[in-house]
Amino acid sequence: MKKSLYITTTLPYVNADPHIGFALEIVRADIYARYRMVCGDDVFFNTGTDEHGLKIFRKAESEGKEVQAYVDEYAAKFRSLKEALGLTEQLHFIRTTDPPHVQAAQEMWRRCVARGDIYKRKYKGLYCVGDEAFIKETDLVNGKCPNHPSMDPMEIEEENYFFRLSAYQGKLVEYLSKEGVILPEWRRHETLQFVQGGLEDMSISRERARLSWGIPVPDDDTQTMYVWFDALTNYISTLGWPEDAEGSYKKFWEQGERLQMAGKDQLRFQSIMWQAMLMSAGLPTTDRVIYNGFITSGGQKMSKSIGNVIDPMTIVEEYGTDALRYYLARHVHPFEDTDVTMEKFKEVYNADLANGLGNLTARIMQLAQTHLPAPVELPKMEMPLEMTRLLDVFEMQKALDYVSSRIQGLDQTITETEPFKVVKVDAEKGKKLITELVKELAFIIVMLEPIIPTKAETIWQAIQENKKPENLFPRKE
Repeated sequence: MKKSLYITTTLPYVNADPHIGFALEIVRADIYARYRMVCGDDVFFNTGTDEHGLKIFRKAESEGKEVQAYVDEYAAKFRSLKEALGLTEQLHFIRTTDPPHVQAAQEMWRRCVARGDIYKRKYKGLYCVGDEAFIKETDLVNGKCPNHPSMDPMEIEEENYFFRLSAYQGKLVEYLSKEGVILPEWRRHETLQFVQGGLEDMSISRERARLSWGIPVPDDDTQTMYVWFDALTNYISTLGWPEDAEGSYKKFWEQGERLQMAGKDQLRFQSIMWQAMLMSAGLPTTDRVIYNGFITSGGQKMSKSIGNVIDPMTIVEEYGTDALRYYLARHVHPFEDTDVTMEKFKEVYNADLANGLGNLTARIMQLAQTHLPAPVELPKMEMPLEMTRLLDVFEMQKALDYVSSRIQGLDQTITETEPFKVVKVDAEKGKKLITELVKELAFIIVMLEPIIPTKAETIWQAIQENKKPENLFPRKE
């Protein structure tokens, strides 16, 4: 039965160029969106840019740019990912500076106020600009935020609005006790344990005199909305909430499957703060949040100063979009950290794509072009259970291991049956062998279409035209 799926990435800050970590998140989301569309489901796929906050304001200042011009420049770079990473046409792009989003964030605020979950008080604490969040002294490592060891936390004392996160401890425990609301499961247990340890109310505004770049707090022009309270609301503002003039919110959020993708450092924001905000506003919570690990390089966290940053656009320029998509799906662990280097990438490209799928396609389609009088009539093909059961739980590595086994099996069949020899002594038998090879290749392409859509289309067209395609994955020396 046809279903409605809503899937979103987090919104990256526009304080740096797109990096391979975000490419991992959005490519995996795109693969899952394409898979569900192949299954016949309606999909709303969301991404965009998070453009408010002190970190962005300071970055624009440091570059001598007017802040709106700065965020416009970076938003354009992230928009360009749609073509560069081969993302589906179903992708929707939202900016937190879009007027409809601003209005939605203010409506979220008003609903939480109406529930009695927002109040004002003075606060003094340590603030990490990198995380755009207050942190406890007990969380510091050598006096620094563990996520931003190069930054000194700021001590801030001011009067802010607070969200009664503590009031939702019981409901969050109930929510997080449901199997499947977080993948992998062990991260769900980790988050549940954190909530059971007790929650503190969260500061959700900043004095406008200190931070003017952000959404004004409704009915108080002395305060600016905390960037996270603002940004999290994008997940429903992109659907047209609260007016829902086109019915997308009702179809995809209220009645559909709600799925989010995020990095492992987002647990407290996505599965605690955001869910509590939804509960306060009387809205449905997220069905599942999928948390991926980080990409390291050469055993170290990527850093410009170390010189080990991998630019996804550089890979696309040299190897092509589908090669990057394939690598991120097959050779980066779905939930744990993974070390990536250009040497590893090149090795995988040559082994799996140039010598693997590319060479196999060339061999089979050369035989078909030479010996078959017409294109092979293909039966109706659907994604096999071996793939769907793995993709449904985001085990993309294992799903592609299965595809790889089919590719290797097809290569072995050619070696064992030698159709190129048989067709010379028994034309009909040889043609039957070649026909079966083409059918198996087509089945493999059905499985690969969500992962490498451009090359899959090229191979599918070659099968339909009964022609050997141009070199799909030129070998790199």
